[in-house]
Amino acid sequence: MDVSLTLEIILMLTAVAALAGFIDAIAGGGGLLTIPAMLLANIPPVLTLGTNKLQAASGALAASITMVKKGVVKPQRIKIAIIAAFIGSVIGTIAVQLSPPDLLERLIPFLIAAIGIYTLFAPRLGEVEAAPRISESKWQKVVAPLIGFYDGYIGPGTGMFFALGNVALRGRQIIEATGAAKVLNLSTNIGSLIFFILGGNVLWKVGLAMMVGQTIGAYFGSHMVVKGGSKLIRPVIVLVCLAMLTKYVFG
Repeated sequence: MDVSLTLEIILMLTAVAALAGFIDAIAGGGGLLTIPAMLLANIPPVLTLGTNKLQAASGALAASITMVKKGVVKPQRIKIAIIAAFIGSVIGTIAVQLSPPDLLERLIPFLIAAIGIYTLFAPRLGEVEAAPRISESKWQKVVAPLIGFYDGYIGPGTGMFFALGNVALRGRQIIEATGAAKVLNLSTNIGSLIFFILGGNVLWKVGLAMMVGQTIGAYFGSHMVVKGGSKLIRPVIVLVCLAMLTKYVFG
């Protein structure tokens, strides 16, 4: 599909992607900025979702590389989760093309509200490791693909769900959980992107420009995570939850 955009609009979308990449690297939810921005630029919804996956994947890659280099996450330890999340996102991407996502759209605001409240009031959230509620095997083989399915089916806040799920269910420190979330989100973005490309639903000129912004934002955001720790991540998660709720309720 041919969509004509001016250079000014493409540059604006690139700037939005940079801010989204910064937010995504810290807490997730950057799609709340990029998706509405592309829709406002009169890009059709399906092309918006596909193009968003292209630029989001680049941000997740930049953040993942930083996290791995800093030793925050070791991908070999979560390789099953990476594969499972990938498969889940592929199934979700196929499913969203076969059925209307009305049910999940109604459930999302409640899920986001619960995460925001938990993050705000949970004592010492992710500052120290806690006793796990489920086994590592269940986390990697069950929870990771379920969140991956969500990313392929709808998407906003996936990185946040990966991070908070790891903290709440596995008792991980929030910095470690955020690092793992970046790698898992990279996997789900790639899985979903493949099928958008196969369907011809990616605007390459726009997506590649936004990739530049997303990568820059993710680079600086991931370094802020390492330096700021839970004191930075916790309030950002709450703010992102609030922004997501506002978007779903009033958008």
